[in-house]
Parts: sequence; C-alpha cells; structure tokens
Amino acid sequence: MKLHELQPAPGSTKDKKRLGRGIGSGLGKTSGKGHKGAKARSGGGKAPGFEGGQMPLTRRVPKSGFTNIFRKEYAIVKVESLEERFEAGATVSIEMLREAGLVKKTMDGVKILGNGEITKALTVQAHKFTAQAKEKIEKAGGKAEVI
Repeated sequence: MKLHELQPAPGSTKDKKRLGRGIGSGLGKTSGKGHKGAKARSGGGKAPGFEGGQMPLTRRVPKSGFTNIFRKEYAIVKVESLEERFEAGATVSIEMLREAGLVKKTMDGVKILGNGEITKALTVQAHKFTAQAKEKIEKAGGKAEVI
C-alpha cells in the first residue's frame, strides 16, 4: 500500500451539507434553521451562561477574595530528593534538576524545601531556599547558592 492509495472505509465519510441551494435540495430557503428566532439568525443563539434574562448565577453569587496578579510561583524541590538523585560533591543546577525529573517547569524560579535529611555534600544552585533547607545543606558540608 502506498500513500496515494489510502482512502477512508466505504460509508465512513459524508458530503457536507450544502445549504441554500434550492428547494429541491431539502435545505433551501431557510437552510434547515426554521423561521425566525435567535437560532435562525447569525451568531447562532444565546451566549454561554445566559439564563433568559434572569440574573445569571455568576452575578447572583457573592464574591470574595482577589487574585494577586503579581504572585510568584516557584517549582519546589525537597532536600531528601536531592539526596536520592545526586552523588556527593556534585553541583546541582536547575538544568540538572530538570534532567533528573525533579522539576518540569521552572515557573518563576526553583525553591528548595527542608523536608527530609541530607548527608551528601552538594553545591545547590536555586532561586530560593527555606532556612531549614539552607541549614541542612550546609550541615552536610555543601553550599546553598542563590541564583
């Protein structure tokens, strides 16, 4: 079989409706839309969430809080996962974290959390460290470098 010989299974495809092509086609005049009304007109009906003039749910329900558009989101990595993935004396950069599968997206940066224990001396480069994480890395003989 060659590419030019490929074709869909018989009966699996239909011709598209050709609207407004005369009375004999069965889809002439109003083109299957009936007479008048919102759905007969261009734009095809109501907006999503429209409740027939009743006050919509999104406007009836009380609002609370706000969205901080300036918030920074960090990809988080636990100290214990550094212990598992890297050998002693390694310099752990963000690229290495990504290769090891600890970070998928860097977002606004990478933050190291102090969960778990670390015994290997690693030089860890990240955007932020918790106080506990910094303490544990330095206690193990490593360095916590802020990028």
